[in-house]
Amino acid sequence: MPTCQKSARPLVGCLRNAQISPQSARRIRTFSSTSRWNNEVAAETTTSPAPVFDPATVTSKKGEKALMRSGVLPIGSRRRRAALQTSDNIPFELLPYQCFQEARKVLQKDREEKLEAIKRERLRINNLMAQDPSAIKGGETQKQVRLTSMRKYLEHLKILADINDPLIKKRFEDGLGDMNKPIYRYLADKKWRKYDRLVIEQRINQLGVVPDVLPYFDPTADVRLAFRTRNVQPGEFVDSRLSEIPARLRVQVFDKGERLVTVVMIDSDVPDVEKDGFSTRCHYLATNIPLSPTGDSLPLANVNSDQVVLPWLPPFAQKGSPYHRYSIFILEQKPGHVLDKVELAKKVERDGYNMRSFVDKFDVKPIGVAIFRSLWDEGTAAVMQRAGIEGADIVFKRKRIEALKPKKKARGWEAKRSSGKYASLGKYVSYRK
Repeated sequence: MPTCQKSARPLVGCLRNAQISPQSARRIRTFSSTSRWNNEVAAETTTSPAPVFDPATVTSKKGEKALMRSGVLPIGSRRRRAALQTSDNIPFELLPYQCFQEARKVLQKDREEKLEAIKRERLRINNLMAQDPSAIKGGETQKQVRLTSMRKYLEHLKILADINDPLIKKRFEDGLGDMNKPIYRYLADKKWRKYDRLVIEQRINQLGVVPDVLPYFDPTADVRLAFRTRNVQPGEFVDSRLSEIPARLRVQVFDKGERLVTVVMIDSDVPDVEKDGFSTRCHYLATNIPLSPTGDSLPLANVNSDQVVLPWLPPFAQKGSPYHRYSIFILEQKPGHVLDKVELAKKVERDGYNMRSFVDKFDVKPIGVAIFRSLWDEGTAAVMQRAGIEGADIVFKRKRIEALKPKKKARGWEAKRSSGKYASLGKYVSYRK
């Protein structure tokens, strides 16, 4: 090989490596202020919109949790929502089933009969209201008794007119019922009595709220309790830091009309060292609060100051004391009866609060209750300090009680060796002659 070719070969190799292919040119990034192409693609993929779940058709647990976190509850059961995904979205009343449509005709005819009965009963009520009480046997008292009975029967007819309507039941199951209508109040009351009312009655008896607080109590309103974002089940233990802020109540009544209620929260287990027992304390008292079947939300922090008699005192349990039972009672006032806040402030005190005396003196009726419990925890001392409550350094200890039975005399082996002669051997050392 000529000498010139040998010397030119390394130079030719360098020139070949210096040639840039189109594929390698794409990988080389020049000086620029814009982002690379693959970074732009990654940015576009990360900003894709979150999936939107339909509460009427969601079936996955992930979708249900996402809806509940956003404040929307899934509609109906999961099986029903799965069926709706594959349906043709035919209106419920137009389902193409002959038996279903024939049954609807029978129900429609029955409803028309009930509507005619409602018209007749309303006419009877109007005629009775127009009559002079002197022309009725028994006077005004008997007239009001008859009117009350007839109005009660009228409400019963309204329920019978809609109780068999499948559309009514569908709206109620979907949570779209209007609580101003008697049929939806009736269905809600029936559902509550099947389970939730049984639970609260069980807690009342288990925790001794009756007879410790009231001699008798028959709940007729559904009371739900929550602290901040946490829903509290009846009788559940609540952290003192969570209950430091006033509770949120949802009180559902099942009879029509607006009424005034009084809200009372009491502690039934306040230690009394002098009496060697327990007393009660009122932690909250507010009166003349309007309540209706549709206005069931009752956050105690938003109650008007003109209605608050005793402001919220955070629940607390001192160290060593047993758990404290806290009961939030809803007391219904007489129709048109407004309690005087100034009079209540003079007669009601926090310590030694007596629920029986309050109910009898101010003529109120307990209709609902929410119960929770509290124990000493790691945040109780700080809660008491922020609320200005003394006694965070007190520790309760159980007092040992000596047996009332007299001591028995030594018998048998112990009696034989009880003299000082055997003291050096010890009580349980056997002696051999």
